[in-house]
Amino acid sequence: MSHFSHFEKGRDAQVKQLHECRSDFPSLERMVAGKPAAYFDGPGGTQVPRAVIEAITHYYVTSNANAHGPFVTSRETDETVDRTRERMAAFLGAVSGETVSFGANMTSLAFSLSRAISRVIRPGDEVIVTALDHEANRGPWLRLAEHGAVVRNVRMTQDGRLDLDDLRAQLSSRTKLVAVGYSSNALGTVNDLPLIRRLSREVGAWLIVDAVHYAPHFPLDVQSLDPDFLLCSAYKFYGPHVGILYARPGLLDQLPTDKLRPQSDEAPYRIETGTLNFAALAGVAAAVEYIASYGEGDGLRRRLVDAMNRIHAHEEQLASRLYAALSSLPHVTVYGQPFGTGLRAPTLSFAVEGVQAPDAARLLGEQGFFVWGGHFYAMSVIESLGLESQGGLVRVGISMYNTEEEVDRLAEAIGRLR
Repeated sequence: MSHFSHFEKGRDAQVKQLHECRSDFPSLERMVAGKPAAYFDGPGGTQVPRAVIEAITHYYVTSNANAHGPFVTSRETDETVDRTRERMAAFLGAVSGETVSFGANMTSLAFSLSRAISRVIRPGDEVIVTALDHEANRGPWLRLAEHGAVVRNVRMTQDGRLDLDDLRAQLSSRTKLVAVGYSSNALGTVNDLPLIRRLSREVGAWLIVDAVHYAPHFPLDVQSLDPDFLLCSAYKFYGPHVGILYARPGLLDQLPTDKLRPQSDEAPYRIETGTLNFAALAGVAAAVEYIASYGEGDGLRRRLVDAMNRIHAHEEQLASRLYAALSSLPHVTVYGQPFGTGLRAPTLSFAVEGVQAPDAARLLGEQGFFVWGGHFYAMSVIESLGLESQGGLVRVGISMYNTEEEVDRLAEAIGRLR
């Protein structure tokens, strides 16, 4: 039985509705302090539906083997990897699975990519990073300074946006690489990537996009955006811990990646060191299929786009409701752009007067509200806002399984914090 046979049987069942999704997530049954746990920790990793758990289990039960062997379980493993590439290509809007590489996580893939780029960078070449980014999209490129690159940092504004005027001022004919996040994991800001793509193209620079926080909330279309590289993580969109790298066709083949002698020289394999986590890859494919089950249209890609638009609408409605509730509390300061002014991820970060952010997150956690407190690896954001002394921010993330009732209960609990 194929790991994908349930999807291949067609779309006979009616499209699932988002209000039905909670029953698909076994972890949502957990109780804390006598009340159902409310999972608002999605920006750090979403919960996993039963279909993903079953796909991983099914792989271990039926096909657990290393790749490229002459026997049936190894051939099934090869099929799992190939089909997962195709599923992810549909999720990303890529031309084919040959543009999709896998790794342990986004950070590991970014460092692998950085080491390869370090071998073609020249002293005096310039690299641009931003203050709005997660450290995983800063640290690997800051390391290029060790090879003679000049690293420039684009400022963020106090209202949580990337300073595009500063970006324009930093770009020059010497710019070889621009690394930018699609959406801030700390403030929910969605950057104007089409504009940044055009600006980077004008100076001949590669564009590297961290889409880890964007991918769970909006449809991705790498053919339209045309980044040179784009990275995301399946555990942020209801899958297991797997990092994903998209490379523009033909580009990865040009880079001197770390690789062993028997390893394929071709993309997408040339950056995949060691043995992949095949069971987790089965779970990645199942996660993509699960998301698609909420969409309509002909073909997997159209169903995914439709599903992601529905998920975005649901999440934005809840996030807007929470933003309004928190903004009315005199002892709470909400950071980032308000809703209704443009594209924005459903992530809210705030500070509570007189309460350190980690303490606020702990107090909410004791009541069954799972939120984050700190810098979330977006250290430059916290530093730019001058929030180090209060321990950073409290972060709430909305995912497809969250409800109005949970949002209202959370707002009431935050209102009681002093």
